[in-house]
Amino acid sequence: MILFWITDLQAQSVSPPAELSVRLVNGTTSCSGTVEVFNEGEWSGLCTGGWWSMREVKVVCRKLDCGDPVAASRGPLVEDGRRGVRLFSSCYGNESSIRQCDIIEVRPGVCIGGYYHHVTCSESVWLVDGAGLCSGRVEVKSNQSWASVCEADFDRQDAEVVCGELGCGAPAALQGGLYGEGEGQTWDKEFQCKGKESLLLDCDTSDRENNTCLPGNAVGLTCSEHDDVRLVGGGSRCAGGVERYHQGEWRIVGTDDWDQEDVAAVVCRQLGCGSTISVLPGNTTRGFRVDCSGSESVLRECRRRYDLYSGLSVICSDLLVQPDISLTDSMGGVSRGHQGPEVFRGYSFTITCSTQPQYPGGSFLLTFTGSNRTQTQPAVNHSAAFLFPAADDSHQGNYSCVYDNYVFSHNFSSESELLSLTITASPLPAFIIRHVVVLLILLTAITTSYLYYKPTRRQKRVNRVSSMDLYVNAMEMVSLSSRAEAGPGEERAAQGTE
Repeated sequence: MILFWITDLQAQSVSPPAELSVRLVNGTTSCSGTVEVFNEGEWSGLCTGGWWSMREVKVVCRKLDCGDPVAASRGPLVEDGRRGVRLFSSCYGNESSIRQCDIIEVRPGVCIGGYYHHVTCSESVWLVDGAGLCSGRVEVKSNQSWASVCEADFDRQDAEVVCGELGCGAPAALQGGLYGEGEGQTWDKEFQCKGKESLLLDCDTSDRENNTCLPGNAVGLTCSEHDDVRLVGGGSRCAGGVERYHQGEWRIVGTDDWDQEDVAAVVCRQLGCGSTISVLPGNTTRGFRVDCSGSESVLRECRRRYDLYSGLSVICSDLLVQPDISLTDSMGGVSRGHQGPEVFRGYSFTITCSTQPQYPGGSFLLTFTGSNRTQTQPAVNHSAAFLFPAADDSHQGNYSCVYDNYVFSHNFSSESELLSLTITASPLPAFIIRHVVVLLILLTAITTSYLYYKPTRRQKRVNRVSSMDLYVNAMEMVSLSSRAEAGPGEERAAQGTE
């Protein structure tokens, strides 16, 4: 009787998990595995048929005291007759548990689709108080607690490891105090990563020289988003069928008709391609489905399902690449000044607009800042040249090329960087130096000829005549050189004087 009473007392003292608690089972680490949810008194695998995004995964990882989410995928096949639960929820990613999210529906039963969710979290690092999955204050797990890292102990190679561990792109910003100060302890080691490690805790460490980390020095990190989305078949990185890199391969992305605009908005935003112009039916091969609200910064923040839908094609506003603008001349009248290129007054010059060969046709508009003066030419071999016969002060200013083209039943345009042009007078010191050089060359030639020959009296008379001819020729060369250095206007003025 006493034994039974003690056993019963122990059973009563162990309280069951809270409703909608989560755990990871059958993983390679304590921070990876198949997701199970405690529902109606039992643990059930989380079916892939519900709504599930990386924001929900982030909440699960934090609840289990793991780092940030690394990957979410379709897990093992559900055994015949085994129950599961589909969870329809909406999380922001900063909740401490799934219960704090907006729970829309919990649907227990047999999994439709036949698979469970599988999640992998980082074991040792997370980014706190950032704007998305790939930014925030760096914190490292140490002795079952989380510690911020001092900026002096963390460099770009360390950042490359963290960004790679969390499934993000290359580091974009690294700065102390960028995402505030940590409330707990500070990591007491200095990381010495080589940049190739797969985990931050695989890096070597050394004792910190200074045991204090001043306020404002908790390192914040912004990683670029992983290049896991692309548009294919549209002639531009900003147009084509949507594909996402998932589990080692590029897969077609599909969605419901009513969600196409939201998915397209996220895709254009992630690729840096502006806004959505149009959404068209894509590849008829069926791809995995995503559901977006339209506010997500990247596609992997959207809810993902594994039932198959036909693909979609997206055309974004920044379809055309930025054209190039350049300045050339054929008279040697262009030089490089402190403020940019300079053209000598009276000299001709050419501004060339060009673009990469994306689509045939189109035209270039050359604009002049601060004036309504514009010129337009058709694009021939993806370029156009604008000739200015004689530079004057009215040509000084900023120029840009605007490339226009009509593709996909829409007008698109893209503008080049500004070309700042200065008009200056011909440089007088250089003019004088050239003439002095010419005279020295002629004088050297005359002296060499005189010393080389040992003339007779008759030869002396001939040489004097030859020397005079050389002198006359020299004067003619100087005169021709002077006219070449003068601008067309100055040359006409000189002729008038004569």
